[in-house]
Amino acid sequence: MFKKAFEPKAQQRLSGADRKKLRRTIKEKFQNVSDADIDLILPPKTEISVSKYPNRVLVYSIEAGFPMFFDIDGRGIDIFPTVYALWQVPELLPAFMLKGGEVSRFVIGGADLMFPGISIPEEGLPSFQAGQPWAVKVPGNAAPIAVGSTTMSSSEALKAGLRGKALRITHYYRDSLWDSVEGHLVPNGGFYEDVVLEDPALSSGCLTPDSCGDMCSTTSSHQNGMAGEVADVGNVHQEQSLDTTPHIDIKKDIPEDVISDTSGLKLTGDACVEAGNGEKEMHDLSSTEVDALLDKCLLQALHTTLKDKDLPIPGSTLWSNHVLPCRPSGMILDIKKSSHKKLSKWLQSKSSAGLISAKEDKHKKEIILLAVNRMHPDYTSFRPEKRKTEEIDHSIDTNVVEGRPPKLHLELLEVYKPSVHVNPIFKSVGHDTGSFYSASEATEIAFQYVENQSLVKPTNKAIVVLDATLCDALFKGAIKKGSTYPSEIHKKDLGAAFLSRMQAHHRVTRGNETIVRKGAVKTVQIMTERRQGNKKMTRVSGLESFLIDPEALAAELQKKFACSTTVAELPGKKGHEVLVQGGVIEDLGRHLVENYGVLKRYIEVLDKTRK
Repeated sequence: MFKKAFEPKAQQRLSGADRKKLRRTIKEKFQNVSDADIDLILPPKTEISVSKYPNRVLVYSIEAGFPMFFDIDGRGIDIFPTVYALWQVPELLPAFMLKGGEVSRFVIGGADLMFPGISIPEEGLPSFQAGQPWAVKVPGNAAPIAVGSTTMSSSEALKAGLRGKALRITHYYRDSLWDSVEGHLVPNGGFYEDVVLEDPALSSGCLTPDSCGDMCSTTSSHQNGMAGEVADVGNVHQEQSLDTTPHIDIKKDIPEDVISDTSGLKLTGDACVEAGNGEKEMHDLSSTEVDALLDKCLLQALHTTLKDKDLPIPGSTLWSNHVLPCRPSGMILDIKKSSHKKLSKWLQSKSSAGLISAKEDKHKKEIILLAVNRMHPDYTSFRPEKRKTEEIDHSIDTNVVEGRPPKLHLELLEVYKPSVHVNPIFKSVGHDTGSFYSASEATEIAFQYVENQSLVKPTNKAIVVLDATLCDALFKGAIKKGSTYPSEIHKKDLGAAFLSRMQAHHRVTRGNETIVRKGAVKTVQIMTERRQGNKKMTRVSGLESFLIDPEALAAELQKKFACSTTVAELPGKKGHEVLVQGGVIEDLGRHLVENYGVLKRYIEVLDKTRK
């Protein structure tokens, strides 16, 4: 359905009534969905738009640009979640498990799923009816890769000897609907350009440091409903050791009738290649020595590469982008050889010890690092190693060479302000209640109070005993009347509970100018419309959110596009907008990204001139 790329015929924002209708439709259609799940996929305070495509398909997207649901006939009967929605709530749909990751090559190549390619559980084939929406998953990876509708019921499938087509695929990872989101986002490190394998954060250790180091992350998460991990799959190469992973012969290991309509698909070479020369194996190290090496790499990362503005961060991103690059030169870091065996268990142990604050995302089944306790003895006593950095010539600014004004670095940081709930804690440790704090700094203050008041439980160092002040700070007003207040809390939950009682803000810094605003970042809106005489006019507003001077931008655009520009004040003193003669919507968006550092997810585009 989305194999070919095509533009929507029309796009509009949903009204309040239509939003409620969409939520009711989703709740009626998907039995496994809860109100909390719907809020996660379609955040209540987030704008939702609907796009109508030439094939009559309706696509519902949130304001950050992520498509969440699509309606095949436009009547709400055949409505499906996208992979972006399923990455938020993986259990939204029942899922068929593939026999292996290599089968995913064909599914994400556009082929329908055949029964011989499905791994049948020991308890037998699950019950389903024809025409039901189902998802597709890969063993060892919780994130679905495709959605579709069943072609027959489970009883008919058994009568047919589990042969034939099981699922008619309507949408899959890497089709044009997935590709419509800027940045080519993926949920974890198991998603590659032509295949989906097990999640390295769950299998832990299948990737070498160099290959993991090429990955880059998503958004924490982003609080408008697309929290999760992302990576640039275009630069990812999987590397595995041949002496631990068997050679996979696609033609031999996969039956011919596993997939259908595979003509024209290009098969790449083996997914596993030999690790680079000179890499030292860890066979000679004991689990205790591996544990010590892991801890050293984590502390090195916390001191050198992981900044407070990076938090919260998925565990797999922490592993690939921060821990692995801090390994000793020439060493393969394999968490399977540690006593923890899994990344999640290792990070949970560090959270229990109070070094970090981490919590498992119940929907993504992945641990998230929320904060770092930089007052912890392990952190303060560690001395990071000085490492050689890559030699880069910073003497020449490419903007100056190309005749453009030098860029002013833009920085967005989530910060927190003490509320009436936590003010006594801040006053007790001598911190200002009117200042702003990063997640890490706020968590440090909570642990500092615990240390000052000696609240760590003597018989269990991972438990904090709540005194009256700390108990009120965390739970007063949040516990129903008549319920008993807790008397203790686990160290790993203290940071998250403390942050939830503070006021969330965001800090915007450009050059020497800094401003703090309450709540989430507002987007830049770019709109092209027709005026009298069928002339096009492009309008851009919301510039103040990113400390962009409208007058200066208007002057730049006048020279860049050789057209007239004006600046007008928006009604209600809501800022200014820049009006540019002509339909320059794409070029204007690119200019904001390249010259002002505005991330694409913060730019909202609407072209009213398209029919």
